[in-house]
Amino acid sequence: MQTPLAERIRPKNLDQLVGQEHLTGPGSILRVSVLKEIIPSMILWGPSGTGKTTIASIISLTTGLPFYALSAISSGVKEIREVIDTAKEKGRVILFIDEIHRFNKSQQDALLGAVEKGIITLIGATTENPSFEINSALLSRCQVFVLKPLQEEDLSKLIDYAVKEDELLKKIHPVIAEKEALISLSGGDGRKLLNLLELSILSAQGDPVIIDDKLVMQTAQKKVALYDKQGEQHYDIISAFIKSIRGSDPNGAVYWLARMIEGGEDVTFIARRLLILASEDIGNANPTALVLANAAFEAVSKIGYPEARIILSQCTIYLATSAKSNASYMAIEKALGTVRETGDLPVPFAIRNAPTKLMKDLGYNKGYLYAHDFENNFTPQEYLPENISGKTFYEPGKNQREEELRRFLKERWRNKYGY
Repeated sequence: MQTPLAERIRPKNLDQLVGQEHLTGPGSILRVSVLKEIIPSMILWGPSGTGKTTIASIISLTTGLPFYALSAISSGVKEIREVIDTAKEKGRVILFIDEIHRFNKSQQDALLGAVEKGIITLIGATTENPSFEINSALLSRCQVFVLKPLQEEDLSKLIDYAVKEDELLKKIHPVIAEKEALISLSGGDGRKLLNLLELSILSAQGDPVIIDDKLVMQTAQKKVALYDKQGEQHYDIISAFIKSIRGSDPNGAVYWLARMIEGGEDVTFIARRLLILASEDIGNANPTALVLANAAFEAVSKIGYPEARIILSQCTIYLATSAKSNASYMAIEKALGTVRETGDLPVPFAIRNAPTKLMKDLGYNKGYLYAHDFENNFTPQEYLPENISGKTFYEPGKNQREEELRRFLKERWRNKYGY
């Protein structure tokens, strides 16, 4: 199996690295640390394809320290301890953990002692904000370096470098006639750029091999999902996904789900959108939808790809085929509108809290009717400020479950709210 282009031309020193000059340029803190071989444990935070793994590899090559790489998706405490034991026997090592944000607290805690004592130099890579995803004890022992998406100039240099330096591409002698499509579709991701460049060269016909925007677009549509997590398609596809579920079309929904999965979309982003939809578009027409969506969110957060695709598909199909109602969403929007319009209306005295004697003397809680003291656990009472008494915010949807809720409310409140 042929090694991917991105791996074949991976830089071996900081001078070969494209982009991230703020970290690795002359006089930068990371370059100085590497050249002096005083390497702190660190977290490299940035988007995919911006050089996190490459920087870790360069540090190892420059310092000569043994390099161990683990993925948080497939590794756990056992593998961490094996590396730590090796370091205790053979001396200091670099432990690179990709997607370290996927480690749970106990897995992160397993690193603490070895990092603190300098047994290992930890280099963690993450696409997520480490303030939220890395526990504070571990984070306090690491230097955080922020990587930026590669800029157009960086990506252009990367294309030229690959064509000039890669042994396989030098045999083909490709002519790069246009770069716009390659750069645009990469979304600042160097790995994605190089993968698309290689696919385009291998799919090109004729001699010489000419790479232009038309060929790149054709290659992208045939070979990879045309999906940019930071660009317009990101929003278009999630919009199509949500609207397909809202429109009760499981086929459309699963197709757009597949597009996101194939494009490498973050599983938690998809699951978060499903969780919101379960309440916004289904709500009390089927309350179980929210329960299932929440379970799906927790499950995919724990296991990640590739198995998460099955859970996402199950949840997507369930939500798409469920009864729909946006009544809860409309109720809170209407209530918020009223609050903004009417301001801070006073709470009726009967339903105020009265924890002190003074409050009771002032009439707080006076006249409150405890619902459970009455038949059917209900008695009419005013729960809204006087100025908006009788105003209706919740209008039950026209579905079987909420029609039952409408009958319940009408029986209790009679004509007060117009149910």
